[in-house]
Amino acid sequence: MADDSSTITDLSALEACYGPVAKPSLTKVTDHIHAAYRPFIAASPFVALATCGPDGLDVSPRGDPAGFVHIEDERTLWLPDRRGNNRIDSLRNILHDNRVALLFLIPGIGETLRVNGTAVISIDPALLNRFAVNNQLPKTVLTITVESVFFQCSRAIIRSRLWDPAAHITRDALPSTGSILHSISQDIDANAYDAALPGRLKETLY
Repeated sequence: MADDSSTITDLSALEACYGPVAKPSLTKVTDHIHAAYRPFIAASPFVALATCGPDGLDVSPRGDPAGFVHIEDERTLWLPDRRGNNRIDSLRNILHDNRVALLFLIPGIGETLRVNGTAVISIDPALLNRFAVNNQLPKTVLTITVESVFFQCSRAIIRSRLWDPAAHITRDALPSTGSILHSISQDIDANAYDAALPGRLKETLY
């Protein structure tokens, strides 16, 4: 176990460890969706949604064709919530604490976009209809009020080789979803689950 001398416990020690913040890292932060940031949201088919609830933190993936997060105005985003497993962890958390954080990723692009704000859950019929896909409506739409927006540099994406095809692995290199469930519960037939999964995903995508 590390002794106290190797543990950072106060802000001054933390700042001394990392040094001063570069001016561009402060300049890039806006309190609205600046025109320079709009293309990143419009081009993104994937966003990670972070929330906080009574049982702790949660981060959940959201994905659809690029531009699925709608920019209503410079301070408002609309994020449809599609069909899923009905755990609704993110939505439960928002009812408890409406603060949210979004991380937008764009395939092939190193920079990511970070958005912080607050959210409310809407079931307004007109709003739901705006996000219909294949005549299927989202269950809800998050109306997100933006408080800060800034881009994250590409270092993490470069280091991870996230978009490098040579670094990609095949799905069979990891445990299948059926085998995971069987290992945990023992009452799920792994082979049957895995065999049915592709069809189930296709039928319930929206």
